Amino acid sequence: MRLRLCTLNAVLALAACSHSPLAGPTHAAPAANVSPGDWPAFNRTLAGDRFSPLAEIDRSNVGRIRAVCSYALPEVTALQTGPIVVGGTMYFTTDTISYAIDASNCAEKWRSVRHSPTPNRLAVNRGAAYMNGRLFRGTSDAHVIAIDTADGHSIWDVALDVAGRGVTVPMAPTAWNGLVFVGNAGGDLSGVIGHVYALDARDGHVVWRFDVVPQSGPALATWPTVPRYPVSGGAFWTAFTLDERTGVLYVAAGNPAPDFDIAVRDGENLYSNSLIALNAADGHMLAYNQLVKHDFHDWDVDSPAPLVTTRSGRQIAASANKDGFLSVVDRSRVAGGALPVVFQVPTTTRENVDTPLSRDRKTRFCPGLQGGSEWNGAAYHPQLNALYVGAVDWCTSVQLAPASAPVPPIGASWFGAAAQTMDPPANAKGWLTAFDADNGAVRWKFAATRPMLAGVTPTAGGLVFAADMGGTLYAFDAENGRILWQTATGQSMGGGIVSYSAGGRQLIGVAAGMKSPIWPGGSLASQILIYGLR
Repeated sequence: MRLRLCTLNAVLALAACSHSPLAGPTHAAPAANVSPGDWPAFNRTLAGDRFSPLAEIDRSNVGRIRAVCSYALPEVTALQTGPIVVGGTMYFTTDTISYAIDASNCAEKWRSVRHSPTPNRLAVNRGAAYMNGRLFRGTSDAHVIAIDTADGHSIWDVALDVAGRGVTVPMAPTAWNGLVFVGNAGGDLSGVIGHVYALDARDGHVVWRFDVVPQSGPALATWPTVPRYPVSGGAFWTAFTLDERTGVLYVAAGNPAPDFDIAVRDGENLYSNSLIALNAADGHMLAYNQLVKHDFHDWDVDSPAPLVTTRSGRQIAASANKDGFLSVVDRSRVAGGALPVVFQVPTTTRENVDTPLSRDRKTRFCPGLQGGSEWNGAAYHPQLNALYVGAVDWCTSVQLAPASAPVPPIGASWFGAAAQTMDPPANAKGWLTAFDADNGAVRWKFAATRPMLAGVTPTAGGLVFAADMGGTLYAFDAENGRILWQTATGQSMGGGIVSYSAGGRQLIGVAAGMKSPIWPGGSLASQILIYGLR
């Protein structure tokens, strides 16, 4: 095995992990020449803009959208998958099952079941990557598997080296140039840290690994040295984005643990809560920006950052995260080790953000534990130079645990709280906001009665498709935010919304039904819903 461990800060890592050619042949990138009718990656392109160039459904006819078909899953689950569509077939995942259906009529082609010996309480999987007739996905026992798209049989099944109690791989991987990029979750657990892996697509062996918490060097000194407090955090929950022109991979690392008790881990805690730029060929770090500093609210940097070139020619990465900000950074200086913030604008309610938490009483703050933007990030409309962000408006109250509280065993949840409660579910609301991509000015804003977790999808037809957890699917005028069409699906929605072509027409696919122990609503069997013009 050729394994490169890339763990130092930007300067040291460049010396320790210099570029070297990939072993063996490479393969064509799945999104380098994306067919307009396909949606072959979590955010359609590897750059992650979520923009569909299809325009058959537009402002003039969107009111004629009707249900085409639906596929009822044989399970009630936390359906947060981002469906992908390649050549008329839709692929999607749950915690234990991978599915393939005809994207034009919802007929099942195959399903592939893999049960985990260590099932996770959240039972979440957010999707697969596609490359050269294979699907790649993670599992709840921290494996990555490759599946043949022809019939669903397993090609390889590889355990990551962080497999253990509570460690999962819920994110949709990224596949490019013969490599599969993925990270592990579990950063809210005692003694678990995040790693980015590049696996060889042929057999799954690890080509390189990047450690969010370095094993040596200056960044390690930003973590506590008290033996009873294990270094923990920096995990990954959602897809990466990749600049195919430069070969730079952008990864969003999550919060440090314990989530709330900052006294236990005083310091910068690098490189948690950071947007990190890695050389995709060998994993060395080019640059980072810790977008949430000294975090004591569980405000992960947690969503894919679309890589776009704005109307003014500025090259940006747009990171919408749990802190309730859209943080846009300049990526033109990444080769020089910098990802400077261009602008930072709020996406949801922010209250008591600087109020210290107390061991004597609860402190309420917004966004809460499940607020801001979650696993679906910003989207970009190039014709309008607009960024669209869905967000959750839901607050949390926390009382810290006593200073003498024991540290949980390795792999157990470690929040550092004696009590933590969300506001009543009835108070959970949401926002969809359109921003100018060059300066962050608000173009329009929609206040939803329920959280807006689902993927946001702009199209060349001048539309933005989005959904809320109350079960409403919307089509907005991308320019002014006017609702042009909506329908009540009856199911909570927090998964992907995709636009593609199958059966000779443009269709909209939606992952619906989200039964989750930590999100309100969702009690029906999950479904894939497909809509088109009648």
